[in-house]
Amino acid sequence: MALGGDADRPETTAPPAGAASLAHALARYRPLFDEVVDDWDAFIDSLRRPLATCLWARPGRADGGTLQALLAEQGVPSSPVPWLADAPGTALALPPGFKAGQHWWYCAGLAHAQEAVSQLPVLLLDLAPGHRVLDLCAAPGGKTAQVALSLGNRGTVLANDFAMDRIAALQGNLDRLGVVNVTTTRWDGGNYPVGAGPFDRILVDAPCSSEGTLRRNPGLVTKLGAERSTRMAGRQRALLRKAVKLCRPGGRILYSTCTFAPEENELVVADVLAEQDGRLRLLPAHVPGLLSGPGVTRWQGRALPDVLAGCLRVWPHANDTGGFFIAVLEKDGAASCVPEAEPLHPALEPADVDWCRALGEHYGIPEPLEIQFRVHRQTRRGLHLAAPDHAPPVAPRPEGSGLFFHRTNIRPPKLTTAGALLLGRQATRQVLDLDAPDARDAYLRRQTLTPTVAQRASCRPGQVIVRHRGHPLGVAVLHRSGELESLFPRKWSGCTAAG
Repeated sequence: MALGGDADRPETTAPPAGAASLAHALARYRPLFDEVVDDWDAFIDSLRRPLATCLWARPGRADGGTLQALLAEQGVPSSPVPWLADAPGTALALPPGFKAGQHWWYCAGLAHAQEAVSQLPVLLLDLAPGHRVLDLCAAPGGKTAQVALSLGNRGTVLANDFAMDRIAALQGNLDRLGVVNVTTTRWDGGNYPVGAGPFDRILVDAPCSSEGTLRRNPGLVTKLGAERSTRMAGRQRALLRKAVKLCRPGGRILYSTCTFAPEENELVVADVLAEQDGRLRLLPAHVPGLLSGPGVTRWQGRALPDVLAGCLRVWPHANDTGGFFIAVLEKDGAASCVPEAEPLHPALEPADVDWCRALGEHYGIPEPLEIQFRVHRQTRRGLHLAAPDHAPPVAPRPEGSGLFFHRTNIRPPKLTTAGALLLGRQATRQVLDLDAPDARDAYLRRQTLTPTVAQRASCRPGQVIVRHRGHPLGVAVLHRSGELESLFPRKWSGCTAAG
């Protein structure tokens, strides 16, 4: 099983839709052309071409040059996306169809796959250290990870979604990327508890009709239409209204969708702006180097406020991307505010400190973990690490807080793979480097292998952290026989190098 990213969401296997089918399905947008956008034929043609894969390098683990060099070794061309130069982590465009999740460096958390236009919201949130942030519709987690790493992996980010399987996918991506300043919650975003707020920044990447993903999901062409968009709009308004309520006065809300429909975009924003009666204002959205269109100010006979032209629309043919919509909103500094959240203070038993110190001693980690992180126990399974200043609220009840790093309910206790990826660069002993690609791939496929005497010279029998080129891959057991037993997670074991 390959590891997923935002660009690895399930996609249809249908062939590209014909130009006539697309033109018919999207015909209601034809009047917008020559008003807010040009070249209808180029728009339709772009939707019939496959979309380039996009990766971003995980700050602190790899820069853009490192990631490009790894791709070049595999014969994969890549180039920086110029209009994402200010985004967290260098963004690289790759050929369509490239499966990032099947490569060792992806398993090691050096990169994340995320469609280029999906990286725009975090760029426009105007994040700064100390901001308290809510991602109201967070799965599968690419934007959440961008937010978290933009804050230096410190402070407090809440990532919410409504389905347990989506939360699991979200947490898996955060763990692989070593994110420790996020607490996940499972809640209906439109009814999110006010006890969680207020927040300095709120991201509402709303569920939508997904018309802008037609290049990845051509089968959607038969499901499009005004009726579907109208159904979605009710939920979208509820999400945006809740975000306004939870936003701190003077704070910023970013509302985004990946659809063309004004019913889900400008009309939602217009209605919420009108309800707020001046307590909320729309900020002009602009990204240097990105060819974008203005927001719609007239739709099917309805005149909308001129200010909505300040919304940002990305049409697929302008930058060879998917379609996207963004509205940046600022809450008035004199507006009302929900009460400050009551912080959660998870307990740490003395025995848990002993577990941490034993682990640090085993791997030769110089600085005590309980000083580097806020160590806490969420379940009987083991221990989690969070940023030392991470302060999630009591409500809603977290699904997870920080990164699960040490399983203590088994004998012997075991560092998790996510824990190895996070802490493995600090380890000074019980570290085994597999430099040969075949040995690396055998480990990732959960095969038993026999490292050389030199490779295991500094390790005694027992659990070891496996690295490749200095990058941690996970945990293994070195037996007295000299054999190395891979403990790479079974659900990740399809993650192998491709060249």
